[in-house]
Amino acid sequence: MMKKLFFFLAAALCCMNTSAQSAREEIDANPFLCGSNYLDYDRQLSTTPLTPAPKGYEPFYMSHYGRHGSRWLIGENDYDAPLRTLRTARRYGKLTALGEEVLHQFEQLYKTTINRRGELTTVGERQHHGIAKRMVDHFPELFKAKGLNIDARSTTVIRCILSMEAECEELAQANPAARFHNDVSESLQYYLNAPLSEQLRASRNKGDSIREVYKYRLTHPQRLMRQLFNDEQWVYDNIAAGDLMRQLFQVACNMQSHDTDIDFLRLFTPEERFDLWSLYNILWYVSYGPANETDGLMPFRQAELLKNIIQTADTIISPLTPHLSPLTSKSTWATLRFGHEVCVMPLACLLELGDCGKAVDDLDHLSDTWRNYRIFPMASNIQLVFYRPRKGTGDILVKALLNEREMSLPAKTDQWPYYRWADLRTYYLKKLEGF
Repeated sequence: MMKKLFFFLAAALCCMNTSAQSAREEIDANPFLCGSNYLDYDRQLSTTPLTPAPKGYEPFYMSHYGRHGSRWLIGENDYDAPLRTLRTARRYGKLTALGEEVLHQFEQLYKTTINRRGELTTVGERQHHGIAKRMVDHFPELFKAKGLNIDARSTTVIRCILSMEAECEELAQANPAARFHNDVSESLQYYLNAPLSEQLRASRNKGDSIREVYKYRLTHPQRLMRQLFNDEQWVYDNIAAGDLMRQLFQVACNMQSHDTDIDFLRLFTPEERFDLWSLYNILWYVSYGPANETDGLMPFRQAELLKNIIQTADTIISPLTPHLSPLTSKSTWATLRFGHEVCVMPLACLLELGDCGKAVDDLDHLSDTWRNYRIFPMASNIQLVFYRPRKGTGDILVKALLNEREMSLPAKTDQWPYYRWADLRTYYLKKLEGF
């Protein structure tokens, strides 16, 4: 009885809706968090030890989906639009001393972006080497086994392929005997990076007006414009101040994707950083999360990915294939999938990891429950780790890690964070059938 109570309390503490710190307090303590999906994975590493496996159990299979690591910005105008604005202001003599300094640094940065848009940076590569190294450290019985088989697949985007290669390099170094199969193909896109169906596109479009309302409510550019430009009337007549503020904020947040001393986050006050983070927290939640405003359907964008996770696990576990049965073999397996944050985040919601799948009634208080930097920083990843009895037969157990943190799952258990895979499999299949 005491053992069950212990696991219940541990799960409850891990899955509480509130944190000891508010989002504002967390961002003030670590301003890099305001970067949302631009957050450098290594600036928020878990320091909590993982729970040991239940007595008599060992890990034998990992099913994984990971986002590519840190990258340059992607959009054609992500760097060009703010640079054009600053250069125009300089031409008309409208920049302050700070504005001149920002333009000079921006021009330095711009040179590094040429023919690099969207590509993996050195920081991004380093993140994936670290993740793979910790996989080995956390699960040596799995990743150092002589019979390790690794199937690694990526979307066709270069930054994802290079992220896959970085992890595979690290795993191969840890276990030279491992057998690797790597695959990159358009034929895999339907589950590695599924396009929006018409049904989901229609639901997502319901959030358009909400997104515009919060852009207006949470973007306050007046102070920043006075810091950068010396003529308020000229700014009013010539600059879309809100757009420029968000453009500069995006660049500022993504500077942590580079090994550089350039710091544009200093341009924003703590209040502005929190407001803009809050804006993007809401935008991401409404666009891809379980928001009531978009019918709670957006996580089902990853329905095919969840099906693939279940079907692939079946090939490893099913007693119909005894040559692969973990109960009769000492081989170990890992399925590594690499893609994007628009997959990791909805998948975390669809799997109902912790509070990721919870719908929030009041978007003004979204950050009390749902904080995007906890879900999909650069190199974010979901690891489902499967356990088998060391001897004899028994239930297959699984635990879920989101960015290497143990998470609750939508099933009952008396040995958190471990759950019976049979219970979860039944729950998820029923959920998919309902959709």
